[in-house]
Amino acid sequence: MVVGNKLQVLDALDVAKTQWYHFTAIIIAGMGFFTDAYDLFCISLVTKLLGRIYYHVDGAKSPGSLPPNVSAAVNGVAFCGTLAGQLFFGWLGDKLGRKKVYGMTLMLMVICSIASGLSFSSNPKAVMATLCFFRFWLGFGIGGDYPLSATIMSEYANKKTRGAFIAAVFAMQGFGILGGGIFAIIISAAFMASFHAPPYEVDPVGSTVPEADYVWRIVLMVGALPAALTYYWRLKMPETARYTALVAKNAKQAASDMSKVLQMDIEAEPQKIEQEKIRYGLFSKEFAKRHGLHLLGTTTTWFLLDIAFYSQNLFQKDIFSAIGWIPSAKTMNALEEVYKIARAQTLIALCSTVPGYWFTVAFIDIMGRFAIQLMGFFFMTVFMFALAIPYDHWIHKDNRIGFVVMYSLTFFFANFGPNATTFVVPAEIFPARLRSTCHGISAAAGKLGAMVGAFGFLYLAQNKDKAKADAGYPAGIGVKNSLIVLGVINALGFLFTFLVPESKGKSLEEMSGENENNGEGEAGASSSSSSNH
Repeated sequence: MVVGNKLQVLDALDVAKTQWYHFTAIIIAGMGFFTDAYDLFCISLVTKLLGRIYYHVDGAKSPGSLPPNVSAAVNGVAFCGTLAGQLFFGWLGDKLGRKKVYGMTLMLMVICSIASGLSFSSNPKAVMATLCFFRFWLGFGIGGDYPLSATIMSEYANKKTRGAFIAAVFAMQGFGILGGGIFAIIISAAFMASFHAPPYEVDPVGSTVPEADYVWRIVLMVGALPAALTYYWRLKMPETARYTALVAKNAKQAASDMSKVLQMDIEAEPQKIEQEKIRYGLFSKEFAKRHGLHLLGTTTTWFLLDIAFYSQNLFQKDIFSAIGWIPSAKTMNALEEVYKIARAQTLIALCSTVPGYWFTVAFIDIMGRFAIQLMGFFFMTVFMFALAIPYDHWIHKDNRIGFVVMYSLTFFFANFGPNATTFVVPAEIFPARLRSTCHGISAAAGKLGAMVGAFGFLYLAQNKDKAKADAGYPAGIGVKNSLIVLGVINALGFLFTFLVPESKGKSLEEMSGENENNGEGEAGASSSSSSNH
């Protein structure tokens, strides 16, 4: 493989020292994920409150809660939007360029975050319908952020620390979760101090103060703030050099853009661009031969991971109530419940979720993506089975803490493992003109898994005895068997990881085989070119 044939502007990016613009790119690209995580996190707090406000039943022993179909809609509609957004904007990002589409997704997120907090009406059905409508479009914007942020970061980064940079963008999710939790704690505490209310069992109606309706709206709307603040910088960011040079074929523009960013002189080399012959599409035999298995690997691993990752939301509430971190709903008033759940979730995030992300950032360019993903799936499998097989042992009061520790470790290894690497790899191994599309396809497969995880397990985990299942749900296979199924899913993820190539320390063009001019040459990923020239 000829390195001399490589455009100077791309080489300059590959060997650039880590500098200020790398960090601004992380913040600008990461803000979408901040909003994404903030929103996904907050909706679980909000649903509890919505149940109390809009679905209160006079004379009921426990506070009102959303009916299963409404709850599924509120939680699931954002996933549907995200999936659609990933595919649509992923494709658009390769068609129009990353930068043009990047401002659109952000604007959509900001407008829909604010609008979802303004779902006004006195009729519960109407509130839920408008809320679902805006959450769908919020998801659509967030979905667009996945392929674009990953692609932009990977195209801006240098070879040595590219993995860490893409993972750092993803790790902004950790801050989104913390931000959401801390903000919900502050708001609910402030409202509790101003508006006193008795617990539900003392006064069912009085336990939910009318002002509680503002709480969920404020929480949902504030999620848009950090994203709105980065809008200006997103518009100022130049198009990535790899898109301009390799896809739009404008070497001069690429060189001048990157000269500004890197603050050095780069010569434009239009003659090199014209040499490139290989132009195969996504559905061509050539793509299937070179990257077919890679795409299968990135989609299946992300799909399987997200089934396990999003099923945690189901167990979280049960686990908290079981350990006694959260008292039963009827002993609290509405705001107190928001406060307690937010506090518990923030603690879990602080102890297991956030550190996992940053472990990946620290080690991804040392251990490599492959090793981290295998290790993550391996430990997730082990811990799931360790929770499932002696499940009856964990239920006893004395063993609760052990259960929480094991449970936290599972999610530590999801984040220091496949949750981060499935996001990083698709942005590195495909050719520039299909990069954002392929990342979008992989991410959409993940969201499909998230739906299976969040809804499939909601029904599966119900008690085998219909009488003991949650109100409105059919009988399931029980929590123990659900955990065993999750263990098997993680084991499958371990196996499918073997389809994905290692991209550590290699340039993007080397991974995608974009440097060769002869169509017959082996794809760059598989040719044993030395990566440390």
